[in-house]
Amino acid sequence: MPPFQELAVFALALIAAGAVAGLLAGLFGVGGGAILVPVFYQVYGLFGVPEAVRTHVAVGTSLAIIVPTSIRSFHAHWKRGAVDMDILRNWTIWVPLGTICAPVIAAYIAGRELRIIFAVLSLLIAIRMFLNRQHWRLGDDVPKGVANTAAGFGIGLFSGLMGIGGGVMSNLWMTLFGKTVHQSVATSSGVGVLISIPGLIGYIWAGWGASGLPPFSTGFVNWITVALVMPLTLYVAPYGVRLAHSLSRRQLEIGFGLFLTAVSIRFFVSLS
Repeated sequence: MPPFQELAVFALALIAAGAVAGLLAGLFGVGGGAILVPVFYQVYGLFGVPEAVRTHVAVGTSLAIIVPTSIRSFHAHWKRGAVDMDILRNWTIWVPLGTICAPVIAAYIAGRELRIIFAVLSLLIAIRMFLNRQHWRLGDDVPKGVANTAAGFGIGLFSGLMGIGGGVMSNLWMTLFGKTVHQSVATSSGVGVLISIPGLIGYIWAGWGASGLPPFSTGFVNWITVALVMPLTLYVAPYGVRLAHSLSRRQLEIGFGLFLTAVSIRFFVSLS
């Protein structure tokens, strides 16, 4: 049994991770998995969960928490009239389909190259946000039809391949085509719902019957962790939404630029 002091430290880490994830969900329309997964990984290691399944359980459990957090964040943004429902309706099938296809395609694509592409792209968009270069975009409006459908599939696919929430990539896509950062963040919260639900189902299915799972797990989802962390993320998410809409466009651009820089650094570090 782990020492009490270590249990206390990791309990505080879970609380902090849940709060930050909820805030990010509301503020930037992202899931917060980049915060939750590393913390869960360390906690499960403390309790002796085997390395073979530890990362899988961390990711699956993170997705379980992101589902209701994304829904709450999306609803709060939707009530403010900031969500572009036309984009989401077009992506309703294609983003989840891309997410479902990711595990199959991952067997044939080197993850290192994908992380390099994503890290560089995130950094370039962060620079654009910092320098306020609004002419650094591909068009004045998000394309319709096949192009936007392909983008939705690609967002789901790349997010599934790299183990990230779709909010970052959908934000990048929409801001490159002239959407304001407020509207991009709001719409991305809905993308998190489209990715997290099929992702959660996939991790339950993939881990069904696996050995070494922690107690009270269904597949790669541990419900004890969900019960401990989810209430805080749900509580904090609306405050992130409120903060996002209280900031000016420039302030939100700077904040999102800093977030993208942190994401880019994380992927570059993972390459070493």
